[in-house]
Amino acid sequence: MRRMIVIPFVAALLGGGLVVGLVAAFGGLDQSQQTITTVQAAPIAPSNASQRGTGMTPHEVYVRDAPGVAFVTSTIVQKSESPFNLFGGGETQRQGQATGSGIVIDSNGTILTNYHVVENAVKVTVSFEKGKSVEAQVVGKDPSNDLAVLRIRTDGLTLHPLTLGDSNGAQVGDPVYAIGNPFDLERTLTTGVISALQRQIQAPNGFTINNVLQTDAPINPGNSGGPLLDAAGRVIGINSQIATGGSGGGSVGIGFAVPINTAKAEISQLEKGGTVRGAYLGLTSLSIDGALSALNLPVKSGALVQTVQKGTAAAKAGIRPGAINSTTESGQIAVGGDIIVAIDGKTVTSSEDVATDVSAKKPGQTIKITVLRANGKGGYERKTLSATLGSRPNSVPNSNTPEG
Repeated sequence: MRRMIVIPFVAALLGGGLVVGLVAAFGGLDQSQQTITTVQAAPIAPSNASQRGTGMTPHEVYVRDAPGVAFVTSTIVQKSESPFNLFGGGETQRQGQATGSGIVIDSNGTILTNYHVVENAVKVTVSFEKGKSVEAQVVGKDPSNDLAVLRIRTDGLTLHPLTLGDSNGAQVGDPVYAIGNPFDLERTLTTGVISALQRQIQAPNGFTINNVLQTDAPINPGNSGGPLLDAAGRVIGINSQIATGGSGGGSVGIGFAVPINTAKAEISQLEKGGTVRGAYLGLTSLSIDGALSALNLPVKSGALVQTVQKGTAAAKAGIRPGAINSTTESGQIAVGGDIIVAIDGKTVTSSEDVATDVSAKKPGQTIKITVLRANGKGGYERKTLSATLGSRPNSVPNSNTPEG
């Protein structure tokens, strides 16, 4: 079992009893110092044919790119109810600092990082090599993709922007390098490979981040927001989360990076300020597979609609949710609702497909949703509905099924 743990201060606090947890790779208060770093010294040739001949040694990548990796410190005030107020209403405040990493993307003082690195921060500072530290302003954020853009004054600074690569070209087995500040150990280099593609992780606001890169390069709390680099030293991902084993908070060789192409698609919008909100359909669904065979559905794959939120694009399009509860291998589910089998003519095989297809769109765009709908006579009819997508809310409504 895995879960995402959103931790504003101490990233290594994990719930007891979990075999594996997902934790944001973000450092905070009371972190125990760990100094083990895996570094390979030999040059590695990428498996991607388009990148062959461009491989650099880890040392060469480090010398060139480490100056472009920032140390991000967030001052956070956490409010809680005072245990000493017998009549309620009393609040206490705890202030602390949490640390992460950032990527310099231009010479004008623009820095890319994870949203969770600066979430709820009342002050953000950025430091570079040789102890240069400046205050940063959070100018744009996208909680749904765990991205944020910072801006600093460049007076007296010589910035070293990193080259943004193409995450779509990554292949399993390609060598990668991570540079960041794990456990406050500034500008640490670790190496590994792309160990899987097309992963999904949960964003801080509960939505799903798609097309995530998985790597075995050791990343730990404090690496969040730092670059995952290809063999040519180009940024292909933003290190965001790690899987942890048992009750420990350190890397077990499974890390996740938000693909740089996701960030590139919205950097210009983030630089203009405000919050970027992705497209939103407004329904939850359940993947149809063998576990639902007892329901005798007309298809072996697709997305069975569970709920539809009032006033959303899904509701306005006329998509129907399930109305009858049934107990299956997957637990209690709602049956009788529409089955989504295609979006814009592209086959939908699971609820994850719905989330992926919707996240690729922008608010205001209209999509065609093909559904199978019970006709009340023991059969199903095929319908194509039009939905004009809205904007995502601040967080996913409470549900155990994927949100579209």
